[in-house]
Amino acid sequence: MSKKKSSCVRYTKWGYIFLIPFFLVYTIFSLIPLISTIYNSFFENYMSGLNQIGPTFVGFDNYIKLFKEANILKYTWNTIIIWLLGFIPQIVVSLTLAAWFVDLRLKLKAKGFFKTVIYMPGLIMAAAFSMLFFSIFSDAGPVNDILMDLNIIDQPFRFLANVGGTRGLIALMNFLMWFGNTTIILMAGILGIDTSLFEAAEVDGARAFQIFRFITIPQLKPILVYVLITSLIGGLQMFDVPQILTNGRGLPNNTSMTLIMYLNKHLFSKNYGLGGALSVMLFTLTLALSLLVYRIFVKKEN
Repeated sequence: MSKKKSSCVRYTKWGYIFLIPFFLVYTIFSLIPLISTIYNSFFENYMSGLNQIGPTFVGFDNYIKLFKEANILKYTWNTIIIWLLGFIPQIVVSLTLAAWFVDLRLKLKAKGFFKTVIYMPGLIMAAAFSMLFFSIFSDAGPVNDILMDLNIIDQPFRFLANVGGTRGLIALMNFLMWFGNTTIILMAGILGIDTSLFEAAEVDGARAFQIFRFITIPQLKPILVYVLITSLIGGLQMFDVPQILTNGRGLPNNTSMTLIMYLNKHLFSKNYGLGGALSVMLFTLTLALSLLVYRIFVKKEN
């Protein structure tokens, strides 16, 4: 008994030793910056010309300033609506493609090729993607030229001067960059479902849509919740695509200005107090929405 016990203790010790690198990296690159951000959010600390103002403890004044600005609600709404415009078609298309690719009855050919093609946009840098779309959909770009040649429009449509056009382009880019990754995740989830469930449903005469609705979707719910939460977090952190496409100005009239773009303005102006307060607010919003999604789709079912 003593030998077994000492062996168990030795293995446990090595387990903790292997965990040290993770906790070390997490502490240095995540925990300490998080604590520092929360700490700085309670101080007035910014540059005025060449003069450094602060750091001076001001309590919750930075948070009060943020909520007194009517634009903060507008930027939050911009972020959520642009995310929804990209996520809804993303999940619909990804679910459809995943169901097609794993369905053996369809006997689709060149599945590997199509999987590679739909995943490739995710490998392109967001900056390059944004510059490409900026060129294609500009006033003198090829899209306007084609539409005018087909007599669909009489004059160039200013996509980047239109609220729907700008938001639509940002959502389209996010869709193209991420639907391939989502498709692969959903395919893995469907392949993990017990095949006897599908066979039993076919024996009972269930149609393809009924199998998808009553077996695939319920069994896939944990994966769908994971995709929803990770996409929500990524959507609230949306920055690179709208930043480059609108040159950081959130055109037109700040209707494509996201929360992270607004945060970047404070950090660029070295207003660390307001930047820290906005970061904490964004962290709290992300946590609250993620817990809400988890509670609705997982907790309620349990």
